Amino acid sequence: MNTEINETRNSEDEILTPTTEAIVPTKSRAFRNLFIGDCGLRPGWSLLIFITIFGALMALANVVGHNLHPSEPPTPIDKTTRRLTSVLVSTSIPLLAILIVTLIMSKIEKRRFSVYGLGGKHKVSHFFTGLAWGVTCLSVLIFTLWKTGLLLIENRLLFGTDVFRYGAIWLFGFFLVALFEESLTRGYLLFTIARGFAGLYEWIFKTRHHKALGFWTAALLLSFLFGLGHGSNASESSIGLLSAGLASLVFCLSLWRTGSLWWAIGFHTTWDWAQSFLYGVADSGTMVQHHLFSSHPAGRPILSGGATGPEGSIFILALLAFISLIILFTLPRALYGDTKGDLQLVCLGI
Repeated sequence: MNTEINETRNSEDEILTPTTEAIVPTKSRAFRNLFIGDCGLRPGWSLLIFITIFGALMALANVVGHNLHPSEPPTPIDKTTRRLTSVLVSTSIPLLAILIVTLIMSKIEKRRFSVYGLGGKHKVSHFFTGLAWGVTCLSVLIFTLWKTGLLLIENRLLFGTDVFRYGAIWLFGFFLVALFEESLTRGYLLFTIARGFAGLYEWIFKTRHHKALGFWTAALLLSFLFGLGHGSNASESSIGLLSAGLASLVFCLSLWRTGSLWWAIGFHTTWDWAQSFLYGVADSGTMVQHHLFSSHPAGRPILSGGATGPEGSIFILALLAFISLIILFTLPRALYGDTKGDLQLVCLGI
């Protein structure tokens, strides 16, 4: 009798055990799929974590900065003039924060830091090539405005060692600005948003071009926001906002072409430096202290750029098209997101 009871219990255990074991993995797998996809942490969660950490770091920096140096009411000149110290300090802090958060996200997602645009075996040559093209293209625009009487270069303001001292400091300052803006708008955020859109396009349209569509959708979105963000600049114009957004797309093209941000960083650096320091014109409506030449626009603002500066001139649209051709015909083709077989190459590499 006892033997029959034990056999019955054993049979019941054998029936119940597989059922229990089948339920637990299914629930666990469903919970895991909510956060983890085929390409690692899902883009939405990645963006949420990124924004949260970056916001926390910036809030902490603001609290520390306020305690160390209580803020004073801005004077009128602060709204239209960029000072050396303010540019260096105000750029260095968010730049450090964005690099730290990007590094943290690379560890969380188990990706190389370089995949977000700051790597590439040609990064040094791309950077110096970008430096050369930035000052060259801006000089072409300045020359056009000057020869057509739309820009008047009046006199020289710096002499002797001040030229090299302020020139070098402003060059470093605008390098920090370029590195920050490129890392923020075309670094981790672009990579992650592109990854999200690529997955969406693959799921909806089943197209083999989903990676390219994802990249350019993200590029359009962030370029629109980049241009819109310039609306807070003093004396910004509609042409200036348009040119900022289109310039962002051109920089996205260099990233797509080379797989690296370094050409754009170099170009961005000397473009801003040549406007602000070398020729002494407004950069998106803002002047800087200690610039080499004194100049001012003349004629209709839509042609001269007006108070916005050369970026507010209609001529910049043709120049941006020319810069796109420079990228396509002078830069070697590389794979965006290529890190030699890592997960991100499978998920986003072209």
